[in-house]
Amino acid sequence: MKKQIYRIIRSFIAVSLWAFIAIVPMHVYGCDGLTGYSNKSLFPQDLNSVCLEMFENQTFRRGLEYELTDALAKRIEAETPYKIISSVDRADTVINGQITEISEAVLTAERETGFALEKELYVKAVVNWKNLKTGQLLIDDKSVTVSASYSEYQNQDLGYASALAANKLAQKIVELMEKTW
Repeated sequence: MKKQIYRIIRSFIAVSLWAFIAIVPMHVYGCDGLTGYSNKSLFPQDLNSVCLEMFENQTFRRGLEYELTDALAKRIEAETPYKIISSVDRADTVINGQITEISEAVLTAERETGFALEKELYVKAVVNWKNLKTGQLLIDDKSVTVSASYSEYQNQDLGYASALAANKLAQKIVELMEKTW
């Protein structure tokens, strides 16, 4: 009977020791409320609205600036707590930018004829986001690049690739709007 009690006490002490060894590092290294997971929004909470200015296009290919601005407006409305405002005077922040590079490359070509089977569109943009209340630049000349591939054999053309690239750029810009951890 005594041996069983000693065994139970020893196993209780061993379990308690292992629990202590597991819990103390978690408390010291991040689970004490200073860091770790949170259910707070990733976007700055003191802002309510964004004035989205038309992106400038510094390349010879036209049209992507309209697709990018439209895709970004839709993503901001859908994925952030902010509302799009058309007037800079009424908005808390303003986003603007420039498309600085659009290039196209052949990914695969037919062996005999050299005809491009699959192409890739590469787009680079520079983005700014300014808090109009404080004058602080929340995003300062941040470069964003994306690529979109397309194939004429799949009934895809440059228009398809530019719409895809615009949506990818909009997604990356919204990710830039999140607060850093």
